[in-house]
Amino acid sequence: MSIVVVGAGLAGATAVTELREKGYAGGIVLIGAETHLPYERPPLSKGFLVGAQEFDDTLVHDRGWYDDADVDLRLGTRATRIDLHEKVVHTEPVGDGQPAEIPYDKLLLATGATPRTVDLGDGVGPLLTLRTVADSTRLRTALKAADHVAIIGGGWIGLEVASAARQSGAEVTVFEGGPLPLLRVLGPEVATVFAELHRGHGVDLRLESKPIASDLAGADVILAAIGVTPDVDLAKDAGLAVDNGVLVDATLRTSDKDVFAVGDIANHDHPSLGRRIRVEHWDNAVEQAKVAARNLLGAAEQYDRQPYFFTDQYDLGMEYVGNVGPDGYDRVEIEGPTNVLAGDAFRAFWIRGGKVVAAMHVNDWDASDVIRDSIGMAR
Repeated sequence: MSIVVVGAGLAGATAVTELREKGYAGGIVLIGAETHLPYERPPLSKGFLVGAQEFDDTLVHDRGWYDDADVDLRLGTRATRIDLHEKVVHTEPVGDGQPAEIPYDKLLLATGATPRTVDLGDGVGPLLTLRTVADSTRLRTALKAADHVAIIGGGWIGLEVASAARQSGAEVTVFEGGPLPLLRVLGPEVATVFAELHRGHGVDLRLESKPIASDLAGADVILAAIGVTPDVDLAKDAGLAVDNGVLVDATLRTSDKDVFAVGDIANHDHPSLGRRIRVEHWDNAVEQAKVAARNLLGAAEQYDRQPYFFTDQYDLGMEYVGNVGPDGYDRVEIEGPTNVLAGDAFRAFWIRGGKVVAAMHVNDWDASDVIRDSIGMAR
């Protein structure tokens, strides 16, 4: 049996690792458009961006691991077409080289996502985005020389970059279209904490604001941090079912029985949430890849892990587990003081129908298991 993995990011590299660790000795081809070895993305807006980590620290494995594991690693290679009937992946080199046709028995798609951008008209720019190590390297260099950084979007990436920019000594303006940063994820009770955190560190946080060219005239660096779009063109063109990502069942199988999808592109029929969800976070890429790898080998495991994400901003560290979803929540219970500028630690629990649907801690590292175990509990 031959297994091909399209997407040499964290999810793809984790999947091939799991395949070998589970004793699979057949052929593995890992295809990635970037020329870099597979790496983790969270440091790109955290440690790597501020110079606390180097690129080698972000690698999933060094080159020797892939050689020793007999993984056919094809970097600088773009998958251009999938023939589901013939079970072939067509590829082209990003640079020099020849197109190739790679046959498979089982296929895993981990093609990730592409940053959204915004058109601000002529005379504005350059407009940066943050997705790859090349993006982060460019931004890291720019921050060292920047006096004023403008960030469009007050989500996780935007706020983490705002933190990095302030730590580099730049003036920072964040333009957020909503009434609070992170409002959709955290609700007003906790989103307010993050607004106060950044204002307390000198960020000019402009809420319910969409910048025009004149707002950005004095910025040395302009970053668009307005989310990503799942990279589903390959799957869609092949004829796989697609809707806000690649549709997968509880076992991460697509509409083709021999093709699975994981990570940012997987619109997953989550068995414990009882609805579809697409998650764009590190933990999801890792854990889905492990389950998919085992299912590629014949298992039928359902992926039922609760969504998880974390952030580091200034001296604040946070972990969040669960998902409120479209039904919202009845109330939030907060344990502990929330003056994070003074170093406070607290826990928060989002409750619907008398049960916890999501939980988080801020600066309370003894609570990691507590918040995970609280999901579904009466409160």
